Amino acid sequence: MAIDNGIAIRIKGKVQGVGFRPFVWQLAKRYRLIGHVYNDTSGVLIRLWHDKNIDQFLQALTDELPTLARIDEIDCNHYHWQCQPETFTIMASQLDVIDTLIVPDAATCHKCLLELEDPKDRRFHYPFTNCTHCGPRFTIINSIPYDRANTSMHGFKLCEKCQKEYNDPADRRFHAQPTACPICGPKIWCANAEGVSLAQEEAALDLVINFLRQGKIVAIKNLGGFHLVCDAQRASAVNLLRKRKNRPHQPFAVMIPNIDWLEVCADPSANFTAIKHALTSIAAPIVLLQAKQDIPIDQAVFPDLNDIGLMLAANPLQHLLAKKYARPLVMTSANANDQPPVLDNQKALTELAGLADYWLLHDRTIVQRADDSVIRHHPQGIEIIRRSRGYVPDTLALPSVFKNTPPILALGADLKNTFCLINKQKALVSQHLGDLTSINAIKQWQEAVAKWLDLYQPSLSYIVADAHPSYVSHQYANQLGQQLNIPVITTLHHHAHLVSCLAEHNYPLDDPQVIGLVLDGLGYGKNGELWGGECVLFDYRQCHKLGGLPATPMPGGDLAAHQPWRNLLAHCLNFAPQKIPQLSSITSIDRNTLSLVMRGIKRQINSPLASSAGRLFDAVACALGIAPEKVSWEGEAASKLEAIASNYTGEIIPALTMPVDESMTLDLAYFWQQWFNCNNSITAKAYTFHHALARGMADLAKIASQRYKSRIIVVSGGVLQNKLLRKLLLQYLADYTVYLPNNLPCNDGGISFGQAIIAAATLNVGPITSRLDTDEIS
Repeated sequence: MAIDNGIAIRIKGKVQGVGFRPFVWQLAKRYRLIGHVYNDTSGVLIRLWHDKNIDQFLQALTDELPTLARIDEIDCNHYHWQCQPETFTIMASQLDVIDTLIVPDAATCHKCLLELEDPKDRRFHYPFTNCTHCGPRFTIINSIPYDRANTSMHGFKLCEKCQKEYNDPADRRFHAQPTACPICGPKIWCANAEGVSLAQEEAALDLVINFLRQGKIVAIKNLGGFHLVCDAQRASAVNLLRKRKNRPHQPFAVMIPNIDWLEVCADPSANFTAIKHALTSIAAPIVLLQAKQDIPIDQAVFPDLNDIGLMLAANPLQHLLAKKYARPLVMTSANANDQPPVLDNQKALTELAGLADYWLLHDRTIVQRADDSVIRHHPQGIEIIRRSRGYVPDTLALPSVFKNTPPILALGADLKNTFCLINKQKALVSQHLGDLTSINAIKQWQEAVAKWLDLYQPSLSYIVADAHPSYVSHQYANQLGQQLNIPVITTLHHHAHLVSCLAEHNYPLDDPQVIGLVLDGLGYGKNGELWGGECVLFDYRQCHKLGGLPATPMPGGDLAAHQPWRNLLAHCLNFAPQKIPQLSSITSIDRNTLSLVMRGIKRQINSPLASSAGRLFDAVACALGIAPEKVSWEGEAASKLEAIASNYTGEIIPALTMPVDESMTLDLAYFWQQWFNCNNSITAKAYTFHHALARGMADLAKIASQRYKSRIIVVSGGVLQNKLLRKLLLQYLADYTVYLPNNLPCNDGGISFGQAIIAAATLNVGPITSRLDTDEIS
């Protein structure tokens, strides 16, 4: 009988492409251990000959992880060696059933930056330098395992020096799949609108710098897509970009030259320590923060707003650009209005014609799109607003009771789309893929879904979709379900919002139902109702509406989301018809159009009822005269309203409230009557509206909490990106346990995770604890 003379250590998590094997090799040398380590499609497997130092080795394994690594599971088992190994070796990757993680792209590490700026280093000013601690991962991978042959680097054969580093376990570039140098790696060039190369390598970057100084707009190919770039201190360049991109008001992100610029740009009240930590993290996201009053960035970058999105360079090309230009640069996604960002050179030249003056291109293929991630800091921690580069495809923890969940694909919503794959007891939420509003956007989204299914190869059991039958994602779910011959589950939009947050806080599956507040634009509710401002009682399986904002007509349907005056007209007709002749924002509308819309509202023609918080914000902004006749981006009117409200420093207007009536509905008739009788300033009314809505929703939650004996209140929905409203809600609910989304967006970017969890809970057979009798379910 064979006697065990070794140990096999199975490690799962982020352990491939992060320098984990050379780390293991170095530890083995330190503790004089013999054996081997290798990657396979389940993670990493270490086999050691028995030795007294194994316990120390295991302790160091978890204590000294490489920067990008994360261990999710360690399993140790006895192992029998046929013969004693002579040393410790790193073996070639071995294929098996796929069960490992892909690592997000990581910002350039300190050591690579030192090389980038060292004239004596062979990678001096090389825009693609990287090592096992940084650089592209997700955006270049074609298949698992993460080996060079399975990435878009497969066509770049390593030179002798790079090959030596790649083969040396003691080198930090050991098996760094994207590693390269000026001799053997990708190259950049500057092209004009005809695609003619004007300069190559560093001369190309210098030419681009010169163009930017002239006020030109340059399309620059980065890791996960293209950016349109111009001088953020030059109003003429920013306004030209706005005109060309047909983006008159939506704010642009700005790349600052270095971290010292943070104090130059941010309001003194900002949490500089936390913001610096985020900006310099391996994710290197855009951070939203309150701008300094005398910020040296043109106001055209963030018109009529108090907050600005700042980022630091996240890759060597951006670092070189930031260093050479030494001024803030607009860094916005390169796409025509309503179209997805371009990913390859030819499409960039074709589709960005008329948007850019020049192009900075390179010859490494972008396999997976990854937009810049966006976050914001609150006293309670980080809020992720857009989850993409640097965060995706990191897994999200499933509550412990979901450990036997079959593979599920949840396709998300049609706006701010992400999709979610639950596979092998892991939840993977895709990168932000934007709005499914054009043929090209839908095509790119479907390609991304197909790519993930090819990468992770799940044996799907179920597909989940939003219940709205008109959603592109809903229709594609049915198509995919028929194609794969698997069932499709539908979920309510706002139930998914709330469940996404509930699961993030690891709430147990069969614990009692809790109270939920949803403040959103629009979502499909029970019996085809359109929701957007609800107080509900819910758990992972059920969602019962208790009350909320009253259902108000949305004249013109989707047009109401683009023309704020329609919402003000509907609210006035419902709650204060006598005030309509006094409102210039309504009377300025073409008389025939106005008459037609009013007739439609009264006759309930193309004016669906919706309890939408988003449309209420539009109506209030329009009543204050700060909303355009037609918004150019979602949330424009609400964002202006928040910015004006945030500037107010006086007292709350006591009369402006939204009382809760007997049907658990906020009394908007009372609110609007008081509103129109109030002669306070615009800033005072804007501020007090936020208070009235926050207090009204909090009062609903308190009544529900007392009635259904729950002290937990879950709050979500896109309107919660309003930081003033968020702060006020927390103040009014200070005596309760409040769950807010942190690791996933409160907007529709978090929907897919919630959909997947609802499906998993529905499929998980167990007790359902309801506090409502059947006749109480709304």
